[in-house]
Amino acid sequence: MNLSNLKPAEGSTKTRKRIGRGPGSGLGGTSTRGHKGAKSRSGYSKKIGFEGGQMPIQRRLPKFGFKNINRVEYKAINIAMLQRLAETQQLTKIGIDELVNAGFISKSQLVKILGNGALSAKLEVEAHAFSKSAEAAIQALGGTVVKL
Repeated sequence: MNLSNLKPAEGSTKTRKRIGRGPGSGLGGTSTRGHKGAKSRSGYSKKIGFEGGQMPIQRRLPKFGFKNINRVEYKAINIAMLQRLAETQQLTKIGIDELVNAGFISKSQLVKILGNGALSAKLEVEAHAFSKSAEAAIQALGGTVVKL
């Protein structure tokens, strides 16, 4: 070992600039902020969508459409998926817990059963909503429909 191959210990040196530590550091004075203006001042934060005083795009573009504040968002699941789930896990009752465990939905989601596909097993199905065709298909095989 000699002076040519000495290195500092791992993690002992920092690589970030230490600004505002006097003129001798070369990073004092304005502390890399430049002269004057909002960006040089303390407490400055750029507002989302700010375009330097130009009228922002979200205010230039016209608004259109309609957002229904009472809309209820359902996760759609077809009866073909219920059939596959019933076959793979040998289920006769499919509720929210079974769908969550299978990974189809999260616990907070509302579920609507739709009538796409074929059903051959007699099932008791629990969901928040059913389409008419899904309800008819489940009941045609002697299954039951439970609305939560």
